Parts: sequence; structure tokens; C-alpha cells
Amino acid sequence: MIFKLNIWRQSGPDKKGDFETYEIEASEDSSFLEMMDALNEKLILQGDDPIAFDFDCREGICGSCNLVINGTPHGKQRATTTCQQYMRDYKDEKELWIEPWRATAFPIIKDLIVDRSAFDRIIQAGGYIPIRTGSACEANTLPIDKQVADDAFDAATCIGCGACVAVCPNASATLFVAAKISHLSVLPQGGMDKQRPAKLLKAMEHEGFGSCSNYRECESVCPKEIKVSAITTMNRLLYQNR
Repeated sequence: MIFKLNIWRQSGPDKKGDFETYEIEASEDSSFLEMMDALNEKLILQGDDPIAFDFDCREGICGSCNLVINGTPHGKQRATTTCQQYMRDYKDEKELWIEPWRATAFPIIKDLIVDRSAFDRIIQAGGYIPIRTGSACEANTLPIDKQVADDAFDAATCIGCGACVAVCPNASATLFVAAKISHLSVLPQGGMDKQRPAKLLKAMEHEGFGSCSNYRECESVCPKEIKVSAITTMNRLLYQNR
């Protein structure tokens, strides 16, 4: 399959960027990032600067691969990261537009790579258990309702990729923050920090993310299918502890 690729190129954070067009032949069994690898090999052999894009595990776990493909963060397949998309998914789309996450809080470093360290600073503000809990105790010492445990586990699957920010008209990180709060605050050890929701939301606003307007676009593109019900849990905990 031959694809026409329109890829965002930007040499640095303060440089002006634009789309550049390339053509590549790819197997339908190639993953999207393997196709990008093949394009970079072609560019290097031509003596051109390869396209900078982020990746790590390529197994849909780390959250590093962050591409907007034809206007959709991660690509057309739901509940799937960019690295798990395959070229056969695009056999009916011979022209692809590839760009980075777009948000003030995620400044572009180069080409398709953005700086997502704002997420790290939000977590540093309270996305952890601040008290000493000692070594792991016997599992049945602290009974936890199954529904509570299930909800906490579902929220904990967030990989911090930032797709929720990229798709949101307000560039809000509310779903990310809510996932961290829902993961920790509903469990016995994490519930002791009553100010966690306020601390994380304050950090989110400080980093330049927008507020939530209930568009629910974030839920539709989250590769781990974090539900907006996590935001409901966050708001309940926030107002309970005021």
C-alpha cells in the first residue's frame, strides 16, 4: 500500500512549523510506528533529517507514543494507542495527516514530540500516598469492597499519554487528574489525604490546562477507556472535604 503522508515538522520549540509531504510504501501488517521507522530510514539514506517522534514500549503500556492521526489522538481504532494501530486500518485512507498533541501545556520539543512533564508536576503535587504505610500487609487485613477495588483498578490503568488533553476543546487534563484521584482516594491508605483533589486541580490550573466543560471527548479517545465517572468521583471527594 502506498500512502501520502502530511507530517508536522518543527525544528524546535521556538521555531515555526508546517506540514511536509512524503510518500511511503507500507505493508498492511506494519504497525503505524514501523511505517514511521521505514520512512525515517528512507530519509536518512537520502541525507535528510529524520522525523522525531516519541515511543518506548510499543505495547500500549507506557503512553509515550502520542500522535494525532487524521484529527484523532492515537488514531481511528478505539481503546488503542498509536503503537498498536496497523496500516491495514488505513487501507481506505491513502492520505494521512500526522501531527503532535496540541496544547499550551504540552509545548512541542521537535516535530511530533511534545513535553508532557506537566503531568509529572501534577502527580508531584499529590498523586501519591504521603504517609508511611509500612510493608505490604496480609491481603485480608484491610477489607475493601469489590466495587471500590474494581473502580480503583480501572482508574489506575491510566498511562498518562495525554490523549484526553489533545482532544479536549479546552485542553483540559481533568480526566487524567480524576483518574489519579479515583485510583488513590477511594482506598484506605490513599483516603487519608483529604486535600488531594484540591492539590491536583490547583496544579493542573497552574500548568495551563483548561477546565472541564463536559464535552466527554476525552472518554472516547482514552486508550484505557477511563470513564468520565472518574470526574464525578473527583468532584464528590472535592466538595466532601471542603
